[in-house]
Formats: sequence, C-alpha cells, structure tokens
Amino acid sequence: MENGKELKSYRGLLAWQRAMDLVELVYASTRSWPKEELYGLTSQIRRAVVSIPSNIAEGQGRNGIKEFMHHLSIAHGSLAELETQALVAQRLGYLPPDTVNHLLDCASEVGRLINGLSRSLANKHTDDQRLTSTN
Repeated sequence: MENGKELKSYRGLLAWQRAMDLVELVYASTRSWPKEELYGLTSQIRRAVVSIPSNIAEGQGRNGIKEFMHHLSIAHGSLAELETQALVAQRLGYLPPDTVNHLLDCASEVGRLINGLSRSLANKHTDDQRLTSTN
C-alpha cells in the first residue's frame, strides 16, 4: 500500500508508527497533570490518542478496503479530539504553549499520513471496482 507495496502488518505503516510516537508524547506530557484530572481530561486525552494507532491497526487487520477506510476515518476523528483536548489543557494551564505546539505538529503529521493512506486505499478501491466491472 505505502510506496505501492502490500503490507503484511499494520506495524509497517508509517501512519501507525507516527501515531505510536504521538501516544508516547501524550503520556509523557500528561504525567504531571493534577491527580484530580486522572479520571477527567487525562483519561480522555489518553483514550483519544490510543484510539488513533488502534484504529489504524484494526482497519488494516480487516478484510476489506472499505472497512480499513472506515477505521482510518475513526482514527482521524480521534486525532481531532486529541487536538481539542490539548488546547483545553493549554487553556487550563496544564500544558505550556511550546508543548501544545509540538503535540499539534505531531498530530498534523499523523493526520497527513492518515489522509494519504486513505487516498491510496480509495484509489485502490476504485481500481479494483474497475477491474471487477470489466471482467
């Protein structure tokens, strides 16, 4: 899929790899948040960020391109959720602006990779449909 090659594992997807890097960054950034936020914003932002590589992996593990694209869409939604929660954390004084900017930059990269993967899958799906209709 990436670079025109079929992948045997989601672990080979650059989008999944960068999303995993983002998970580490969020966990490190939230470690010092107030304990009263453990079941609030800390839990929400961590669930959102873990959902991103999880949905990429689940989608790649499914049988069809449409299912994969659906899970990439969910991952992209979780990415928007993460970005919003990072901005909330900044407003509440839990994250300094430089950390938020770094998080948002990393999130943007993951978003671009997810979009590229989605486009690649959409093109493959279209090509597969053309082949099926001409046979």
